[in-house]
Amino acid sequence: QVQLVESGGGLVQAGVSLRLSCAASGRTFSNYAMGWFRQAPGKEREFVAAITWSGGSTIYAHSVKGRFTISRDNAKNTILLQMNSLKPEDTAVYYCAAGPFLVVSPSGYNYWGQGTQVTVSS
Repeated sequence: QVQLVESGGGLVQAGVSLRLSCAASGRTFSNYAMGWFRQAPGKEREFVAAITWSGGSTIYAHSVKGRFTISRDNAKNTILLQMNSLKPEDTAVYYCAAGPFLVVSPSGYNYWGQGTQVTVSS
């Protein structure tokens, strides 16, 4: 079974940067897409960014485009989310997910990590 483990979250001030990591293990899924989602208290889980393992195609939510960068290290089976210019609105639990297609819907992803908390203070 696929296992996804997020790390790198924390408490930071607005305007600074964080880098989240998602380590994937278990079965190989080189043709899969990897996505980052986030969920704030009382809100729906929302798409952040996604990337394909093979070609490196990326998609971003409008709210993070230009600030966040998703990347991959295929050799290490690791997905990174570089988050710059963080805002209090970015505060959420961030989840890593894997699925067969590069899509924005959470329902399109089959495997999920436990999440890592990102808190951005004013």
